[in-house]
Amino acid sequence: MCVITFDEALTLLEASARPLGSEEVPVTDAAGRVLAAPLTARSDGPRVAVAAMDGYAVLDAATRPGEVLKLTGEARAGAGFRGTLSAGEAVRIFTGAPMPAGADRCIMQEYASPNGDSVCFAEGYGPGWHVRAPASDFAAGSILLEAGTRLTARAMIAAAATDRAMVTVARRPQVAIIASGDELAAPGKAYLNADTIPESVTFGVAAMAEQAGALVVRRTIGADSLPELERLAGAALTQADLVIVTGGASVGERDFAKPMFEAQGLELLFVKVAVKPGKPVWLGRAQGKWVLGLPGNPTSAIVTARLFLLPLLAALQGLPISDVLRWRRLPLAASLPFNGARETFVRAVWEAEGLAPIGNQDSGAQGALARADWLIRRAPNAPAEAVGGLVRALAFEPGC
Repeated sequence: MCVITFDEALTLLEASARPLGSEEVPVTDAAGRVLAAPLTARSDGPRVAVAAMDGYAVLDAATRPGEVLKLTGEARAGAGFRGTLSAGEAVRIFTGAPMPAGADRCIMQEYASPNGDSVCFAEGYGPGWHVRAPASDFAAGSILLEAGTRLTARAMIAAAATDRAMVTVARRPQVAIIASGDELAAPGKAYLNADTIPESVTFGVAAMAEQAGALVVRRTIGADSLPELERLAGAALTQADLVIVTGGASVGERDFAKPMFEAQGLELLFVKVAVKPGKPVWLGRAQGKWVLGLPGNPTSAIVTARLFLLPLLAALQGLPISDVLRWRRLPLAASLPFNGARETFVRAVWEAEGLAPIGNQDSGAQGALARADWLIRRAPNAPAEAVGGLVRALAFEPGC
């Protein structure tokens, strides 16, 4: 296989990845999940006319400013007035309470002068009637949330409003992550050996995967030993829908990222992508499971995870990859030089004037990477770009 372009790699991914299926979960556990079936309202919302303000329920045709009305009761949310309102009467009512039979208007309490068991109203209490009509928000049977909707905080409001205890959601992709390299040690132990460094990549990849709806079921470090990595690969494939391996993607004698899956029947979709950083990124399948190879350098790994892992996880949950690849045209706050032969994703921060590339674009950078919140996409051999020029950009956080 040869090196392919970023767009070609995405086309292959999108054509091959299929949803993993669905399951029913309690709505109380559904936050962050992706709906696999539409959510319809069980009842009208609201089911009856309700007050939109604290005030007094009256019959508008029989009410005049300054006229004294008899107070006949009270209506609260969850405890409505059970009688029928007649001309010359009013009911004290609170926001969300059902309107009493016979009443058609709520006069705000700011215009009311109660006196014992009576009340009168000042001029100017109109024009609003402050009543929410039945089904004014939604009707019974109407679709409040379509399949493919991620249940964000706002969507969860609508999901609960349907009055459904269970919802059908896409199954969460189960992910295993293997970091390969003799030099890697768990944070808190690397300082004990001058030849080791803290393993950091899997922490960022795991966080990104979980934020995208995946469940990380395994995360481990493997030495540069083919038998050990083969054992780890086999174990991971029995647990996960997707195995991510970081590092070992070159062609050196101790680069085993692909060979470690060969005994499991690895079939490659692509092996290298003409992007910078992250050219060694690769994707394939083994034992019917997905395998994604990311570079070992931290910046390369997290950039390629943003570009390939998130689209793959989206597709496995029934979402279009465009859901997580939302390119925007944004102005530059600092100039960019001529680009090289590979499509490049420049790490940048958002400032008041626009996007400013961070100073350290090295693929191994970690401190500088933490500040970057945007990727600027530059075509091969793109000319220099001046301050104020518009560039295509992708937020590291998909919702931005």
